[in-house]
Amino acid sequence: MAKAKEIKTNAMRILDRMKIPYEAMTYECGEFVDGVQIADKLGLPHEKVYKTLVTVGASKNYFVFVIPIEAELDLKKAAREVKEKSLAMLHVKEINAVTGYVRGGCTAIGMKKQYVTRIDKSAESLPRMVVSGGHLGTQLELSPADLCRATGAEFADVTGA
Repeated sequence: MAKAKEIKTNAMRILDRMKIPYEAMTYECGEFVDGVQIADKLGLPHEKVYKTLVTVGASKNYFVFVIPIEAELDLKKAAREVKEKSLAMLHVKEINAVTGYVRGGCTAIGMKKQYVTRIDKSAESLPRMVVSGGHLGTQLELSPADLCRATGAEFADVTGA
């Protein structure tokens, strides 16, 4: 009997190449579900699971923010952080063209281009965090410092109070 081949996402291949340790988790998923549902499906504490949001600035440049699943991105704080006049959320229809990922499978690791990325400062004190693995039904657990290294990100205060 042939051994089932493990499916590697682009994000996993990048982490492997950078020798960054991670744990991949999979779950059944046919379509987009939000981060809270994913955390519940995997039995993970909500404060450990983060979502990836993509914005577009007044300059027409793209910016990526990784924030807790229960938090809201504060667009004013985020704009100040990336030195933009203003930011708007990227329209769902544009996610794949801009990032190479689909909604719900979007991760800051291995997007089509390396965009300026900020990880909410709440992650900095966590030993491990969970983010999308770059495919619907895949999550990755790794250290916040390693996520920073893999994405060229910085920690910043970008969520609402």
